[in-house]
Amino acid sequence: MKKSFGSRFGNGLGSTLRKAVVLVAVTASVAPVALAQQGFFTRDDVIKYTPEWKGERFPDGRPKVPDAILDRMKNVTLEEAWAVLQGASFMHQYEDGWVSIHPENILVGRALTSVWMPGRPDIQKVIEETQTAENHRIGGENAWPVDMLQPRDVYVSDHFGLKENGPSIGDNVGNAIYAKSGNGIVYNGAVRDINGLNELPNFTSFVRSYDPSHHYGSLRTGKLLNSTMVSINGPTRIGEVLVMPGDVVLGRNGGVIFIPPQLAEKVVVSSERTHLEDAFGHLRLKEGKYTAGQIDGRWSPEIQKDYHEWLKQNEDHLPAPKEVVEQVINEPIR
Repeated sequence: MKKSFGSRFGNGLGSTLRKAVVLVAVTASVAPVALAQQGFFTRDDVIKYTPEWKGERFPDGRPKVPDAILDRMKNVTLEEAWAVLQGASFMHQYEDGWVSIHPENILVGRALTSVWMPGRPDIQKVIEETQTAENHRIGGENAWPVDMLQPRDVYVSDHFGLKENGPSIGDNVGNAIYAKSGNGIVYNGAVRDINGLNELPNFTSFVRSYDPSHHYGSLRTGKLLNSTMVSINGPTRIGEVLVMPGDVVLGRNGGVIFIPPQLAEKVVVSSERTHLEDAFGHLRLKEGKYTAGQIDGRWSPEIQKDYHEWLKQNEDHLPAPKEVVEQVINEPIR
């Protein structure tokens, strides 16, 4: 396993979520209404808070970024994604400081979210009764989001960094996540059964820590209640990032960036164009045709023309889809 460093971001809807949870605690008598407002998002809630996505959606309302875009996202670097998001005024989408499971792999998928808070039995009772009656949820809370996962999802959960008596994911839940999604997790908490999780070849995951203990998240256990799940498929704070259901998760090189679905294709195309320019520039530098200053700066009309000709000659052997190459070729030389 490997660790990386750092952390950035702001609060966004996180403060709203916290206020709503306080409202649940104060108004337990109307808890079913409050819960619907604060965290256990309906399809309509998800659609309401992801208005810029105009494409296909899952039955639960989450944006469904096409598989083809997810495939191409695996070639995107964190820097390339970050630059596009900054340009679109999404300033706080990156988080690091993780322990990685299979750090040699790249994690890409669509986020399904959940939020835990410190255990509180009165709220736990309302949640268990409400969710069992209204949404027919079975088993412990840690299984509820797992049952909702779709292929290529990434389970993104904020367990407030809880370590001792905190792990809600071990090899059993990990296997269930893997069976449903074929993917890994981003988990702001501790996992257990690390050896078993490492045996899942594509369970590429980013977690905060490891601990051999396990959480007690249900009143039915008759044991100390460590944590209570207060949200599924709603806004979720991971470190200093506000994650929304349906965001595209890109985890690699020790860090994770969360890409709003409406920007996923733009991130991919921008990355592919950068890779084309780099391939051309590196080739011409090796040939000694241009200086580093010429390639690293704004390209002259002569270099742009040379680039376009190179693209035409190598159109079927380039690190980008043909439609992207043709789009660049058809752009005017300035």
